[in-house]
Amino acid sequence: MADRIEQIVAGLPDRESVTDVWKVADRRIARGDAAFLADLGIALTGAQGSDAGRIWQYRSVFDYLLRLLTTTPGSGNVTQALRLVSSAGGADGKLGRYAASLLASSHPAEELAVAFTGNATEELRACLVHELVLRGVDVVGTPGVAGWATSRHWRHHPLGWLPLTLSEVEGRPDLPSYCARGVSYSMPYGPPANRPVTAGAGAHVPAARETTTPVIAQRIGTAVANWAEESNGRIEARFFDLESPLGTESVPSVLLALGLECLKGAGRKTAFSAVACPPDHAWQMLFAAASTGGAYNSGVRGAYGRLAAWRSLAALSGAAEGGQAEEAEASVRECTWYGFDAETTWFERVAWDVGLAAVTSERRRLAVLAATDTD
Repeated sequence: MADRIEQIVAGLPDRESVTDVWKVADRRIARGDAAFLADLGIALTGAQGSDAGRIWQYRSVFDYLLRLLTTTPGSGNVTQALRLVSSAGGADGKLGRYAASLLASSHPAEELAVAFTGNATEELRACLVHELVLRGVDVVGTPGVAGWATSRHWRHHPLGWLPLTLSEVEGRPDLPSYCARGVSYSMPYGPPANRPVTAGAGAHVPAARETTTPVIAQRIGTAVANWAEESNGRIEARFFDLESPLGTESVPSVLLALGLECLKGAGRKTAFSAVACPPDHAWQMLFAAASTGGAYNSGVRGAYGRLAAWRSLAALSGAAEGGQAEEAEASVRECTWYGFDAETTWFERVAWDVGLAAVTSERRRLAVLAATDTD
């Protein structure tokens, strides 16, 4: 077996296609030899040191091995997947988040309990807990998972801020569907198709004073930050105080009057719409943006996507930074939410466009988040 693995690794850089190696992995796992896949993946990570990550053949085969191990049913495959991720040396970053999402998508929680007693980092465990929560799993009632999930030792972790059950705002999240050869997911961007807001004739447009700070802008844009950092995206995140309460019929006019870059030129010859929406629509958009990414990246996966969506929603709602999750949810539910869209040159209008506005409960504060990305 060792000689065969060495031959595969040595010959990979000269291959124009790696599908034959994929087929070897398919045959091995069909025979129950998951250890071969883990051994091959571990050998790939050690090949040529740091150069291995720059050789596309190595990256392609490693990713296929990981997806095959994590999406094929069976506790033995889970054990070997964990061994591979741990040995790859990247379990504390993107690889751990990716592996947790893959595992939770394809295995019952009982099979994943080994991650909480065996060969897995705290980071992967934290991600796995919330990947399971997103899929409706009762982690508090699952033997092997509950002990770690409910312990206090990991509450300092960023994901420890999140509740261990889904809220009404989160509902039933749309999650990726994985297989060995790829992934599919929904893209819920743009405003919902109902409840349009019509600007009332002579509607009062209260004066607005911008109160955006760099910290507030960063908090509001948390869920879409990866679009700008890892793809071609741009973001506009702003906060305003209003001199008088804002009526629903005035929302379209106020949005157009704020001087937003994303709406420059909208409302005259350029189409513009604003739609009232429930907070769960806003959460779904932000969760998708954070967890699955934009045009040229894969996002931060489910667990951190959940956290990022809540951080953006909390900031939009005016919730104080550092508060409890329950306080953030209450603040979000007290706001009135709107989705907006415009055929301006700012929005790329390819597939990744977000336009959200939140009016706080006293209707004297308005927050806006717009984001767009393109391939």
